[in-house]
Amino acid sequence: MIYYVEDDTNIRDLTIYALKQAGFEAVGFSCAPEFFSACAERVPRLVLLDIMLPETDGIEILKMLREDPAIKHVPVMMLTAKGTEYDTVCGLDAGADDYLAKPFGMMELVSRVNALLRRAGEPSSNTQDAISCGKLELSASAHTVEADGVPVELTLKEFDLLRALMQNNGQVLSRSQLLEDVWGMTYAGGTRTVDVHVQTLRQKLAAASPGIESCIQTVRGVGYCVKTPS
Repeated sequence: MIYYVEDDTNIRDLTIYALKQAGFEAVGFSCAPEFFSACAERVPRLVLLDIMLPETDGIEILKMLREDPAIKHVPVMMLTAKGTEYDTVCGLDAGADDYLAKPFGMMELVSRVNALLRRAGEPSSNTQDAISCGKLELSASAHTVEADGVPVELTLKEFDLLRALMQNNGQVLSRSQLLEDVWGMTYAGGTRTVDVHVQTLRQKLAAASPGIESCIQTVRGVGYCVKTPS
């Protein structure tokens, strides 16, 4: 089930129709109370969220969603007329997993939805489940991260970013490669997105265990890598 929060009836109805034609179950809502009431009844597989909404805007809805244990890991795609890099980074930094600016084509939307659902799926059998880097531990199946035994709450995209780096311990991954591996080939954002997510990831790790964030190292002009402390 896909939930779409959009106050413009025409856009909402057209998008829901396109998703249903593509084989998805989809329901639209015009405001936050309707959306959260539906989530209490049934947890969606994916949420499409507009930013410019009456009363409670999309960014605030996203923050509330990420604070709810029952739905915080549901992938979220922002669909909005705000298409500047600043707005994109703000949405992603607030916990969104992808961002599509209006006007958008329905074929592109369906492609993005499929890609996001694949990336949010269960790890494949050949994916390493438990990964450690010194006192930093990650479990892919349980979707948990611990820094020196302290649980670290991450967004879905922050988790995927950390997992990509830890799975390639000691190897430098370029920003472009991380965009492809974590956000998908169809993602159209700039590499600034990676920098912002690394920054927030380091902040959360440091808050749990000061100093442990240093395992994520910046390789100037190239990208990032994780190295186990010697």
